Amino acid sequence: MFFDMPLEELEKYRPERDEPADFWDFWQRTVEENKRFPIALELEKVDYGIDLFETWDVTFAGYKGQPVKAWFIKPDNVLKRFPCVVQYIGYGGGRGFPIDWLLWPSAGFATLVMDTRGQGGTWMQGDTPDQSEAGSSPHIPGSMTDGILQHGHYYYRRVFSDAVRALEAARSLPGVDPDKMAICGKSQGGGIALAVSGLDEHIQAVMADVPFLCHFKRAVAITDAAPYSEIGHYCKTHRDKTEQVFRTLSYFDGVNFVTRANAPALFSVGLMDTICPPSTVFAAFNYYQGEKNIHHYTFNEHDGGGSHHDLKKIAFMNKLFK
Repeated sequence: MFFDMPLEELEKYRPERDEPADFWDFWQRTVEENKRFPIALELEKVDYGIDLFETWDVTFAGYKGQPVKAWFIKPDNVLKRFPCVVQYIGYGGGRGFPIDWLLWPSAGFATLVMDTRGQGGTWMQGDTPDQSEAGSSPHIPGSMTDGILQHGHYYYRRVFSDAVRALEAARSLPGVDPDKMAICGKSQGGGIALAVSGLDEHIQAVMADVPFLCHFKRAVAITDAAPYSEIGHYCKTHRDKTEQVFRTLSYFDGVNFVTRANAPALFSVGLMDTICPPSTVFAAFNYYQGEKNIHHYTFNEHDGGGSHHDLKKIAFMNKLFK
């Protein structure tokens, strides 16, 4: 079902951005505060029977030094340094097992897969707890409204901080070429990647599939699908907090981060996607400042391009790095 704008309108859609005056100061301060903590990288080599790759169980210091889990997988060649793809995960999922993440090692790249704090109980297991100095605030079940009345305590401040630190950790991993770094993710993972694209100017490639966490006001207005529906349900209950809710979200909107991005980027979008509506994806794409391309999949929903698009991503990476 087509429910959003026609493609010709989507391709030109640049809504007015709602960026707080202190947006950049807030994020620069956040990144610098986290850098004061040592990365505290821990590596434990593990054997999951994947003979062609080397695999490590990784712990690094994320937001305010809190430990975050990850997997690191690379082709089994000690004499070579590889480009590395840092992967962020979709909503509700955790890092799972290394066998879930073999696409990039199979294509000749190293990969670091960041666990998402407090998630991993829905469709793939996770291993990283969420810790908030403010404690968990009253919120709709899920993560979207946890701390939503104060942008300094909002859940995604911790997640985006972890994601920047994951990239820092990946640059120092064995066999990684720190000058050939890419970030990618689907849905929530794509939204996280777009945030990091604006926070780290030294990334060489960005891949955002059907990205979430973009153009919140539009998303909440035109879809009642989860996870955006968590925000609507919260505002339905907290009727007097709606303005405050969307002010917080403006600090975490991918549309604001991508105006500072500079790396080549590849996007995907499903034109029947009711979870991350096409107009919210195109809003981020059209504001993205680096070299960019987007593939639209006319009859697809939140699956986007699936394996067809994976092939396009491999070609994109090969062109950049091989």
